[in-house]
Parts: sequence; structure tokens; C-alpha cells
Amino acid sequence: MIETEYDYDALGLVAGLEIHQQLDTATKLFCQCPTELREPEEATRTFTRYLHPTRSELGELDAAAVEESKVDREFEYLAYDTTCLVEEDDEPPHELDEEALETTLEIAQLLEMRPVDQAQVMRKIVVDGSNTTGFQRSSLIATDGEIETSDGAVGIEDLLLEEESAQRLAETESGVRYSLDRLGIPLVEIGTSPDIRSPEQALEAAERIGMLLRSTGKVKRGLGTIRQDVNVSIEEGARVEIKGVQSLDDIDDIVRNEVARQVELVAIRDELGEQEATVGEPEDVTDVFVDTDSGVIQGALNSGGSVMAVPLYGFDGQVGREIAPDRRLGTEFSDHAKRHGAGGIFHTDELPAYGVTDEEVADLREAVGADPEDAVAIVADETPVAEAAIEAVVERAETALEGVPEETRDANDDGTTRYLRPLPGAARMYPETDVPPVEPDPSEVPEPELLTAKVERYQDEYDLGAGLAEQVAYGTHMPLFEECVADGIDPTLAASTLESTLTELRRDDVPVANLTDRHLNGVLRMVEDGDLPNEGVGDLLAALADDPDRTPAEAADEAGLGGADEDAVRETVVEVVERNESQVEAEGMQAFSGLMGECMGALRGKADGDLVSELLREEIQKRA
Repeated sequence: MIETEYDYDALGLVAGLEIHQQLDTATKLFCQCPTELREPEEATRTFTRYLHPTRSELGELDAAAVEESKVDREFEYLAYDTTCLVEEDDEPPHELDEEALETTLEIAQLLEMRPVDQAQVMRKIVVDGSNTTGFQRSSLIATDGEIETSDGAVGIEDLLLEEESAQRLAETESGVRYSLDRLGIPLVEIGTSPDIRSPEQALEAAERIGMLLRSTGKVKRGLGTIRQDVNVSIEEGARVEIKGVQSLDDIDDIVRNEVARQVELVAIRDELGEQEATVGEPEDVTDVFVDTDSGVIQGALNSGGSVMAVPLYGFDGQVGREIAPDRRLGTEFSDHAKRHGAGGIFHTDELPAYGVTDEEVADLREAVGADPEDAVAIVADETPVAEAAIEAVVERAETALEGVPEETRDANDDGTTRYLRPLPGAARMYPETDVPPVEPDPSEVPEPELLTAKVERYQDEYDLGAGLAEQVAYGTHMPLFEECVADGIDPTLAASTLESTLTELRRDDVPVANLTDRHLNGVLRMVEDGDLPNEGVGDLLAALADDPDRTPAEAADEAGLGGADEDAVRETVVEVVERNESQVEAEGMQAFSGLMGECMGALRGKADGDLVSELLREEIQKRA
């Protein structure tokens, strides 16, 4: 059972964050295409590429890029009428987007950072297919910042402006399919110093940075628009970079589980050392499994494949040892094998199982000269894949003798991680010669108001309740709220519509994602101008969500939601009162509540509630 709580100071925990946030600009970083995501079926054309690593200016090859290139894959890309030749790498990039640079400088102010004198765009080698060029363009904009946490200050080492990668859609028979709609969206990368000393501080730092980013009102919101990478090490372990943490709430669990993994790997190292463990040479053991009932192994052999094995002397019991929740040392071996195309591995700590018998396990041990205190790992697949995969297992087993390997890992949804590739080195960066450098000028960039300050201002200036003020300030519609209020729309109406009405409609399965800022502003403007009663807002927004090509005025006319004049409202009220005359005579004003609901239902959002209430009271008093 894995311990989940440790003395992090005693372990020497050191952690840092890299926060990647998409900016909500009109156009992409190096072209004039919109920053609009599309559905794959809207693609207008496709093309394919093969990518290979290139050498840096010093003639060096990056180890991570070299390993990535060992997997022979074809990359397919979907292009749209909203993408261009820049994304396809058939046209040089344009100059750095000014709006993106200005927003980045605002972020730099909030992080108390010092902008560089000149920003040079660099190429960062990436050959996993996520960039058609084989590299990502990135530029250092500011350095030397700091944020505060309850456990002390955390330094902010660098702020970079980068282009977002292409969106990975699916694995194909020959490789990977990507979508170009996301490629080139401006992205900031914020790197902290290794000042974080606990999982809780990591979470707090990430939340603080997230709040500062949202304070600009110029960052994209929603799933996939912000990603966190976490660097974690303990004193006896090694630096591990964990990529792609989607949710801020997962960061503390990621750190805890990585600490647990490194603690267990160090313990395994020590025990293997005591047993004088070694890693043997790979051997072909196909003959052992000629008559096997194992479906996996039999499938490989029927396709002309092989079974490759490696003896792990002194490893008995260690390969099956849990190092993180539901993950074992054998899982690490399997991750490395999978990088070379294998489906996974079997090992003697888990056999007999999967159709492999006791007799076959005994024959396997005999074939490779393994004693009871040893373990054996096997891979069954096409011969070239099996050979490459078992070599990867050998390499990972050898690093188990040393402890924790430095590597890049991918975050899983359950808070654990899996091997991705070696840590990148300096050889992956070199200058971009197609984009001229820029000289950032922060002098005319206003410092954004913090969300915490907005909450207080919304209460003081607009008389919003504390809860509603916080919802608006931290919500996705904060920029629209401020635009509406500046345009003369009642703050309470704008806030309640954007936070409460939209939430209610969403719960009723209304497709509110179809509503644009133009729709929302237009509906609120109709209320402010007296063309729509407050009570008609929800109905009109629902109508627009169902048919977003209409204007608010057109939708209101078609749904009969325009404001009714006082005479028409009085006529409806009189009809309701006369229909319930006996109740009115018997109950007097006590009948008001029930009749009010009936009146509003009859008017269907065409009249303001205050007017209906006033006229209803008059009519009841006449008859009471």
C-alpha cells in the first residue's frame, strides 16, 4: 500500500510549475487567421507529413526528439477555411501579433516581471506531429517575477509567448490525425522557480497564477485552454517533468503521487542493490510458447512474430511492486515497450495468468537461466517490434538499479503519470530567422485590475451582493459584463442574466453554447431600451440558442416577446380577475399570489412584473 502523506521537508521535495494559457486574441500569433475552433467534419482538405529531428546551431540532436523520431508515423492534418498556408508550413510566418504581445505584457505586470529589451523568436524542436514545421515558435518576453503564497514567495523565472500546437484528434493505422484549427493560437508559458515545497503550495501557486491570468479578461476559458506542467523531485530522486495537467484541482494529487513514486523507486533501488541485482541480455524464447493458450502470445506467433525475454536477476517481487496507485514497476517497463509499438509486457511477478501456464513459466525461467529470486519480462509481437520493445525494457530495468530516472511523464486522469519521453535539453532550441525580433514597450500597457479587487468594486459601485459579485468577476462572462455596464445596461440585470439565467437555461438543456456576446448584449440592450420586459429574457435567450442566426429583435418578434403596452397588460389582468371573481370576493388580496402567476403565464414574458403587479392590485381592490 502506497503512503500518501510524507514529511516533504525531510524528503527534500522541490517542485515548480509551468502554466500554459491560451490568449483570447482576434487572430493567431503569426498569421491573420481567427482563433476559432472547428469541428473535424468541417475540414476542407487534408494532407500528410513525416517529421524528423534537426540539429541545433552547434550540431547537437535533442535526446527527446531523437526518441520520438524512432516511432515511424505518418501525420495527417485537417485544414479549414479558417486556416491558411502558415499553419501548413507552406508560407513564412508573419510578424508577431501585437494584441498577443500587449496582453503578455499585462500579464508580466501582474506577475511583477521585468520585460526583456528585445524579444527574439526561437524554434523549439517538436517532432510528435503537433506542429507541421517540426518545431514550436516561442519568444521570451519577461523575467524575474514573484507571487505570494501562504507558505512564502514563489519566484516566476520566465514568461514566454508561444504558438499553440495542433489539436490531436485520433490515432490512425499509420500514425496520428491532427486538426490545424488550434495551431498558432497565442499561448503564454509561465515558469516558476523551484520554490515549491509541498503539494498544497503547488496548488495554491497555480490558483494564484490562474487568478492573475483571468484578471486580464483576455484569456480563453474552458477545457483545454489552460494546461499545467509540474516539475517534481526529492533529494534522493530526480527531476521529473509531468506534462498536461488539465485541471488545477489535480495538481496537489499529482505532486503527492509523484513523491510516492520516487520514494518507492528509491526503495526498490536500495533493495536491488542489497540483492546485487543485474539485468541480463534479451533472448528469443518463442519456442517456449509454440503451443501456448495465451491469446496475446498466440496472436503474435500466428502473425509470424516472436516472443522476446530478458532475465532480471534479483528482481523477483520488485517488478510487481506498486509504486503509485494501480501502477507498478512493471507498468513502467510496459510504458517504455509501448513507445516502440508493443501492446505491453508480461512478467513473472504476475504469471501464471493471461493464458500462460505454470509449466510455461518454469520453461521460460529455464530458457533464460532465471532462478526463483529472479524475474523475467517478455514481449510478444511482430519480431522488429518485440526486439525494440525488449531493448526498451532492458534500458528501463537498468535505470531501476540507479533509482529514479530523469524523464518527461504524461498526466493521467486519476492523478498518476506515465512515461512520455526523456527530458529535453538545450539542443532543442535555435533562433527563428523568418520572424524579426521585437522590442516590448510596457509603458503604455495598463495594469489589469485583480479579480479580488473587481469583486469589491462590483459590490461598492454596482451594489451587487457578495456572492453575485464574485460569480461575475471569476466567471467566463466578466469582460462582457464590464462591456454591458459601460454601455449603460443595469449592472444587476447584466449580472443576474449572465450568471443565473444562463445557468438555469443550461440545466434545462438549452444549447447556451450557441449564444454569442452579440446575442447576450443585444437581449440586455432590448430590456434597457424598454423593448423587452425582464421576464422575457430567458425565453428570448432560449429562442436565440435554438436559432442563433437570428438577431435578438427578429427572435423576439417571431416568439411574440416584445413588450406589451399598458392597455394590453390591463386587458389580460382584467380577464384573469374576472375568471377568478369568486376567489377574489372570498379572499381579497390573499388571492394576489396565485393570480399574479396566472397573469404572468398569460402574458408569456411580454410585460414587466412590476407593471403587472400594480395593475393586478388595482383590479383586486375594485372587487374585494
